[in-house]
Amino acid sequence: MRWLLALMPILFAAAAAAADWDVPNRPGAIAETLAQAADGDVLRLRPGTYAETFVLDRPVVLDGQGRATLDGQGRGSVITVTGPGVTVRGLTVIGSGSGHETIDSGIKLTKTARAPQILDNVLLGNLYGVDIHGARDARVAGNRIEGRHDARMNARGNGVYVWNAPGAVVEDNDIRFGRDGIFVNSSKRNIFRDNLFRDLRFAVHYMYADDSEVSGNVSIGNHLGYAVMFSTRVQVTGNVSIGDRDHGVMLNYANKGEISGNYVKGTKGKCAFLYNAHRNRFAGNWFEGCGIGIHFTAGSQDNRISGNAFVGNRTQVKYVSTKWVEWSEGGRGNYWSDFAGFDVDGDGIADAPYRPNDSMDHVLWTQPAAKLLMGSPAVQLVRWSQSAFPALLPGGVIDSHPLMKPAKPKASQKVTHDG
Repeated sequence: MRWLLALMPILFAAAAAAADWDVPNRPGAIAETLAQAADGDVLRLRPGTYAETFVLDRPVVLDGQGRATLDGQGRGSVITVTGPGVTVRGLTVIGSGSGHETIDSGIKLTKTARAPQILDNVLLGNLYGVDIHGARDARVAGNRIEGRHDARMNARGNGVYVWNAPGAVVEDNDIRFGRDGIFVNSSKRNIFRDNLFRDLRFAVHYMYADDSEVSGNVSIGNHLGYAVMFSTRVQVTGNVSIGDRDHGVMLNYANKGEISGNYVKGTKGKCAFLYNAHRNRFAGNWFEGCGIGIHFTAGSQDNRISGNAFVGNRTQVKYVSTKWVEWSEGGRGNYWSDFAGFDVDGDGIADAPYRPNDSMDHVLWTQPAAKLLMGSPAVQLVRWSQSAFPALLPGGVIDSHPLMKPAKPKASQKVTHDG
């Protein structure tokens, strides 16, 4: 943000003397006009297709007015921004190259592009949609980005790629196809909010990105919703995951995060998966209709779990431990749809604790062949014995203050159907 503040006097001065350029639809017209334009000028493109690639190296506004198309014809990045204070808006951008080593993109923002604004564009079929490659305080908002789907998913590019771009804000975009919706690597203080992701590998994919926010997004039918990996102090709040295949939310070596108010439904795999993730807070989330509600593994410890709703998951919790781990705070636990609890005093808290797993669960997880015995009288006897005599239980999760009623988070109102 300090870069943006430093640019303000320059931008105000440029705006005072800005000129409007009417760019004709003919070969080379954009490059010719850029050569004549001054800082702060606005280039308004006439309707039609411009077969050009070019560099924006000074603070100008490139305005397609919703009717102009830029076609890179398969050569490199279509638009490359190297100057400060550039705005690109109202364009359709197609025809980037296919080089992953050069990150060929519809729009590329380099490290010298301070506070660029990429607004209300349509980017179709480019290898990468927008590459924020070192640009500080970039804003990418209101764009429709559709990647390629003519190759296997892992060979495609990302909708928005963020690398070492502190202060980047990516919001209100509709991102579809390609590989990952937003892939962020080695960055910090980023905000990704209110985006829609469909037909992707990961909706949001974090790697080494601390002190950032993922909020208000919607992921529908992707392989994985929100993956936070090797990152600290990330807020994952108010997001939706519907019908994602593997996981709704995944934390892998992610610590001290806030995961709250998310709505995850219908994931074939796990609503939430934690792998070696520590000291995170899960509160007010809704996990429904997944293979596993929440799965902890690889020594994930000191996580705080309260105020969540676990509704109709095949297995509510998968957590193997030889000691009891408390999942309630301040006398308030979580809601469990399969818990036949009672509330004599009417305070909204069940009068008996809930233990989602027993020793038979542990056996079935470690010895899958034992599933053949699921309906046998011996298994049912063991489970009855453990419910009657909790001292026989091996340890694991205990919710001492389970909730009698669930509370849906506001995020559930973002999608009124199941995708």
